Amino acid sequence: MVAGVVDRDEVSRALLRSVGLRVTAPRLAVLHVLQPDGHLDADEVARSVRKRLGTVSTQAVYDILHAFTAAGLLRRVELPGSPARYERRVGDNHHHLVCRSCGDIIDVDCAIGEAPCLTPSDAAGFAVDEAEVIFWGSCPGCRAAGGPDGAPTPPTAT
Repeated sequence: MVAGVVDRDEVSRALLRSVGLRVTAPRLAVLHVLQPDGHLDADEVARSVRKRLGTVSTQAVYDILHAFTAAGLLRRVELPGSPARYERRVGDNHHHLVCRSCGDIIDVDCAIGEAPCLTPSDAAGFAVDEAEVIFWGSCPGCRAAGGPDGAPTPPTAT
């Protein structure tokens, strides 16, 4: 290793050990394909891991995603109408912007600051420690490709 250069795999190994998980090639590959700003579903993770390792079962990927989520290494994002997505950004109670057209997901920082970011009008005795907010709309790319809502622009009469 070159002085001053961080070995990404060594950081990943240390991360796995810090939460009591064994270091394996599939676990390292899952950490590698889940970039800090990415939001992938299990099938996308499995395809990317297979490109990196050659073979790994879909069940193994699901088991790794479950273990990482339970250990606090990943956050499972469940959006209505789509498979669960996984992300590396954990512990800060951030929110998400979701494009209705292409499904792109972008992280957005807390609306108010400290977790849980929002306070319910009536907590009903709950000790609220997290608020999950999803902002829905059309991303710039989909808006550019279509109308203001991302829908295709209707042809003009000539």
